[in-house]
Amino acid sequence: MHTINDKAKLLARVRRIQGQATALEKQLDQGEDCTAILQQIAAIRGAVNGLMSAVIEGHLTDHVVNESDQTQRHKDIDIVLQVIKSYLK
Repeated sequence: MHTINDKAKLLARVRRIQGQATALEKQLDQGEDCTAILQQIAAIRGAVNGLMSAVIEGHLTDHVVNESDQTQRHKDIDIVLQVIKSYLK
């Protein structure tokens, strides 16, 4: 499974996101300028989007491209499409 194979990379991304969220919390707590806060929010969003992209790419490769069972392939496509639709709302 791709999330197991890429576990170290994915966890590194999650930890960076956690660090960015902690920095945002400090900025808000310390009353930082709204420009810096907006930049931090944008950075967090970019990091989350990158994480989502990496997991989707792994999912599509492992569960769609390399899946030999056509029925299972269609199920996996449906799953990722539902997640993408939910994410884009």
